[in-house]
Amino acid sequence: MRKVIFVFIAIGIFFQSSCDDGDIITVEFDFADTFKSCGDLVFYKTKNDPSESLSLRVTDVDFESLFNLNAGETLTTPSNSNTFNYRTYSNTSLPSNLFCSDIPPSEIDIKEDYESTNNKATFTTLLVEDDNDGIPAEFEDINGDGNLDNDDTDGDGIWNYLDDDDDGDNVPTKSENPNFTEADGLANAQDTDGDGKPDYLDDDDDGDGVLTRDEESVDQNEDPRDDVRDPDVGADYLNKDVIEAVPAKAYREHTIYQTYNITLIIENVNLEIITQDFNFGSLEDSATSKSRKVTPPFQ
Repeated sequence: MRKVIFVFIAIGIFFQSSCDDGDIITVEFDFADTFKSCGDLVFYKTKNDPSESLSLRVTDVDFESLFNLNAGETLTTPSNSNTFNYRTYSNTSLPSNLFCSDIPPSEIDIKEDYESTNNKATFTTLLVEDDNDGIPAEFEDINGDGNLDNDDTDGDGIWNYLDDDDDGDNVPTKSENPNFTEADGLANAQDTDGDGKPDYLDDDDDGDGVLTRDEESVDQNEDPRDDVRDPDVGADYLNKDVIEAVPAKAYREHTIYQTYNITLIIENVNLEIITQDFNFGSLEDSATSKSRKVTPPFQ
């Protein structure tokens, strides 16, 4: 939760209409650290007990442009294009469609509405990518130099922390049981042939001399997992007694998962109760989670 306390001198009608000039009023904003959006127009956050809202209406930002920024870049709107509101309500709780409905909910009773105009909004985007292979990115620093952008076990041009098949054997890393835990790290990673190299980094998992990606004698589809000669043992690439090779001709398609952390700072705030830059938090929206597809050139 973002808990911000503002102390100010009452010079008009604020939270307590009975306050005399010179009384000290304390306003506590106990909102979440995240905010939501309605299309390209409104960014908002609400809370109950008591029922309150913060909202920013903008006119000069394209929602999709927030996802086209390079990591750390900012998008700043003109200072005369935005309106910032803080509202309190008589309602016990607020409906989910308070800001995203074409027709405002009829049951809403606004007690106070503080408005700030001519506000500048600065959005900053941080893009984080990961392979979601069950291994935290920091544990994919194979050479231990602290740089994730030079570890490429299979040489396919995709760094390990973005590569959902680290050894290039056409078996996804998560299917090779890295067995990561916070307590033991990768100490219990599966090592079928006992050669000291975990399966997810071993291009010949059963140590039979045939590359895992070439053990597709049953069904050639860039997936050795469904080629099974002996059901009692399992897939051929884990069975050292099956050594028939059918050379692979392609890598399987890889998925790289993207998370956009979009933060918002509102400047030139001139609400009666706030006259300083306001940290609105991070955008909470399904659009901030995306993915991209990559198929490495076969070697």
